[in-house]
Amino acid sequence: MDVFNKYESNVRSYIRSFPAVFEFAKGSTLTDENGRDYIDFFSGAGAVNYGHNNDYIKEKLIRYLSEDRILHSLDMGATAKREFIEFYEENILKPRGFDYKIQFPGPTGANAVEAALKIARKATGRTGIFALMGAFHGMTLGSLACTTDADSRAGAGIDLSGVTHLPAPYMFPEMDTLKYYETLLTDDHSGVAKPAAFIIEAVQVDGGVYPLPAEWLQGVRKLCDKYGILMIIDDIQAGADRCGRYFSFEYAGIVPDIVTVSKSAGGYGLPFAMTLMKPEIDVLKPGEHTGTFRGNQLAFVAAKAGIEYYLANDMDNEVCRKGALVREFLEKEIAPLDSRLQIRGIGLLWGIDFNAMPDPEISRTVMQKCFANCLVAERAGRGNNVLKIMPPLVIEDAQLLQGLEILRNVMKEVLA
Repeated sequence: MDVFNKYESNVRSYIRSFPAVFEFAKGSTLTDENGRDYIDFFSGAGAVNYGHNNDYIKEKLIRYLSEDRILHSLDMGATAKREFIEFYEENILKPRGFDYKIQFPGPTGANAVEAALKIARKATGRTGIFALMGAFHGMTLGSLACTTDADSRAGAGIDLSGVTHLPAPYMFPEMDTLKYYETLLTDDHSGVAKPAAFIIEAVQVDGGVYPLPAEWLQGVRKLCDKYGILMIIDDIQAGADRCGRYFSFEYAGIVPDIVTVSKSAGGYGLPFAMTLMKPEIDVLKPGEHTGTFRGNQLAFVAAKAGIEYYLANDMDNEVCRKGALVREFLEKEIAPLDSRLQIRGIGLLWGIDFNAMPDPEISRTVMQKCFANCLVAERAGRGNNVLKIMPPLVIEDAQLLQGLEILRNVMKEVLA
């Protein structure tokens, strides 16, 4: 670890939670340089849903490389990009009745959000954005303005403006948040101008693992339609079948105007991002949003192979089945350990909320002891007091239960 401590910037974060030097990874297992295996309940922050070094995707990548196919082409035409677009349209968008144009921005989720904000502002002629408290949309200045985590915002070094943050529906259960939003739009003394867009995560992941109610998302869709506001769904971390459907918002039966996609959409953990938009708001002129690596052809190969793998392995049903195993374990084995614990989740995305516990460091202690017992799981939410359970979707039942048992044993020890 001396090299990292001596030469790498202080900004590094995950290495502080998981102090090991990893060398190998396969499926749902990480292996450090000393040969010690860890069960992965982290999935690269949601970037490796199909597992580390997925054999099916890897074979496609090796073949592409071995043939000296083009790797970098900016946004010029290339066969790998064409094959991906055609496959994505026929197998993901059209079966769902979605009519979207596809923009390939720079290869990060934050870049997809930046593009979405530009599109919304140019298409509507308005500048303001509505976002939710508890949101995480990225770390570049535009996306960071939409993000609410105080520590993240503090790193900007500049005022973050142009966004009005509204209470999420879970924050005040007795409150009609939709009525409150509409009041902001209609009351001539609200002091809030009509925004260009409302950006939402259907499941707030870094906000503490909160699946937002389907009827609430439907209400926002109606509100946006009524007042000419574009609805953006940030599907970056909760998408690519993490919630038991390819898009996280499908459980609500809504059709957003813009969708941001990244992380596991890249199939293999390769950098990859898309901004999907309805054709009538495809308003950016040539070159108005660029990125040197928006033509990463290897990522197109992996992204297409990832969808092929998803379709061939009935992953919607598999994720729902495994998610039911997690739910049952958490309700029977974890929740009874302390009545102050809260359990939330959907699909293979779950959180254990320690915020009601008197010790503000208890979630950190649980995370650290899990790691000492070879389980990698990160924290999120208010005070970083929600432990996230987010294994690769391909994890075997036995390994999934083994990881949950490690977590239970650690929590028994800590809570005792």
